[in-house]
Order: sequence, then structure tokens, then C-alpha cells
Amino acid sequence: MAEQRCNWCLGSAEYVTYHDQEWGKPVFDDQTLFEFIVLESAQAGLSWITILRKREGYRQAFHDFDPVKVAAMNADDIERLVQDPSIVRHRGKIAATISNAQCFLKIAAEYGSFSGYYWSFVNHQPIINQPTTLADVPAVTPLAEQISKDMKKRGFKFFGPTICYAFMQATGMVDDHLIGCIAKPSLK
Repeated sequence: MAEQRCNWCLGSAEYVTYHDQEWGKPVFDDQTLFEFIVLESAQAGLSWITILRKREGYRQAFHDFDPVKVAAMNADDIERLVQDPSIVRHRGKIAATISNAQCFLKIAAEYGSFSGYYWSFVNHQPIINQPTTLADVPAVTPLAEQISKDMKKRGFKFFGPTICYAFMQATGMVDDHLIGCIAKPSLK
């Protein structure tokens, strides 16, 4: 039997690699969670493949996704990055990355880690859905609305419910791999 994958990833090698190695796998490391906040926020209004192809540019532009270093960036950094073709040159998204880093660090200080805050919404256990087709996978859920609302209240920008749900999928809080997909975790 041939290997089966979620059909959304079949359009490019980058998508397949991302799907097989990252998407839906639980992330508890704060720096990796911050990376996905940066990337998902940058994706607002764009295709995910655009962001995947610029991921290395983001890594360079935003100090390997170190939230402490990003939080210390300033207006001069924004002006420099608006000219950087290796990332999405959207002034608002670049400024939001810096302010989101500051919000991220406040949450980490309050909860001991951003991961502790984030995963508390699901009692530190991933939600493993059982979609049979892509049509079974929602773009947003009430939980995504709840998390997004809380993060917006804490100052996050470019992090609405749809972006939040994509973040939840990317970081494995929610596993939406289709039934039969080679990347679907085994249910125990």
C-alpha cells in the first residue's frame, strides 16, 4: 500500500517535509513556540508556502527566534527589515513581531514559561482529531477563539482565531492529520 499523506501538503517538497516532520507534533519548547507565533502571524493573508520559503530569512532577521533579542529590537530594526526581501516586508507585521515578543516574555514570566500558559488551555494534552477529509478540518474552533481572545487581551497582534488555530495545528496542540496519514500519531 502506498504511503498516504494529508492532501494539502502534496503541492511541493517543502510542504511534504513540513507536514512529515513538524505539523501536528507537540511543541513544548518556548523558543520554537515563539518561532511559530512569528511565522503564523506573518502568514496572515498569505499562503503558508510563502512563509515556509522565507523561514530562513525570518530566522536571520529575528535572531533565530530568540524572544529576548527580538523584544529588544527597535524602530531602526523595523526600517532595516522593511527593506529585507528575505521576509514579508509588511511594516505592521514586523512591528507586531517585536511587540509580540514583549508580550510573549511577560506571559513566560507570569507562568514560568510560555509553554506552561499555552498548554494549560488543554490540560497539557494534545487534542487528536479524526478527520477523514480536508473538509472535516475546521479553520477555527471555539478553543482557538478563546486562546486568541486571551492573547489579544495580553497585547498580541496579527493573532486572530484563524491564525491561532493554524498555530495550534502547527505546534501539535491539535492534531488534524487525516485518518490514514503516515504522520498520524497512533492512538493508545
